[in-house]
Amino acid sequence: MEEKIRNIAIIGSGSAGLTAAIYSARADLSPIIITGYEEGGQLTLTTLVENFPGFSKGVLGPELMREMRAQAEVFGAEFVFGKAESFSREGSFFKIGLDTGDEILARTVIIASGASARFLNVPGEKELVGNGVSTCATCDGHFYKGKEVAVVGGGDSACEEALHLAKFASKVTLIHRRDSLRASKIMQERVLSNPKIVPIWDTVVEKVGGKEGRFSHLVLKNVRTGAFSEFKADGVFVAIGHVPNTDIFKGLLEMDETGYLATDKFARTKIPGVFAAGDVSDKRYRQAIAAAGEGCKAALEAERYLSENKI
Repeated sequence: MEEKIRNIAIIGSGSAGLTAAIYSARADLSPIIITGYEEGGQLTLTTLVENFPGFSKGVLGPELMREMRAQAEVFGAEFVFGKAESFSREGSFFKIGLDTGDEILARTVIIASGASARFLNVPGEKELVGNGVSTCATCDGHFYKGKEVAVVGGGDSACEEALHLAKFASKVTLIHRRDSLRASKIMQERVLSNPKIVPIWDTVVEKVGGKEGRFSHLVLKNVRTGAFSEFKADGVFVAIGHVPNTDIFKGLLEMDETGYLATDKFARTKIPGVFAAGDVSDKRYRQAIAAAGEGCKAALEAERYLSENKI
């Protein structure tokens, strides 16, 4: 890679990163985007997206990401495939080391590396993501009107998913490995008082089964008795939390106890010239349109920073 100092380096190519790329490229700042291994972010794992404005008939997640990338490229954004493995300050600039051995020097950095959903890591699960296996009820709940679904988990996230799904599904089965929920008291009360939500206690998922490429059932194990059973449903939502992709920034940037980056209302981190956008700093909404808005904000603030600081 040519050794030169970039105006803006964007880490991540999901909705936040690509929106930041579009805005900064249109501002003639020639951004370079480090794609990460999952180009396009979590939307590439979904099928039909119906809640992104401008698509009355919905749009496939991978297609939306391809179009956003193409739009950024039209304005001169440069993409490099690889994963950011190190981050440091080099005088007035920032240095990002990639797993390819390349290094990028930049005047400003927008971190949009997102958060990865925690998975159960059982046979059949990853193969059926987007085909009956989901990690986002807000994204996919609408597809299960009048159907029966399962939610795996016992914390606030699982309870929120179950309550949202209960608005659409005929029945929501909440599968938890313990004999009581870990969620806050008010969330527990809401879930357990909802007639559509039925808990299965002391149970873990051993396998995710499918038929003709689509989810069909779960193989469950009771942790007390050791008994196995088959549970049929139209869909399953894994809700055991997310992990922000922020390991390389530990000790350098402020983050909360779970690793989400701390920013102010202008998407600024504690280090001037470093911004964060999307799921890497937003653990509340985790929506593509919210991430896009954060990406826009970060790009505009980076442009402002560059104009005010002649580096």
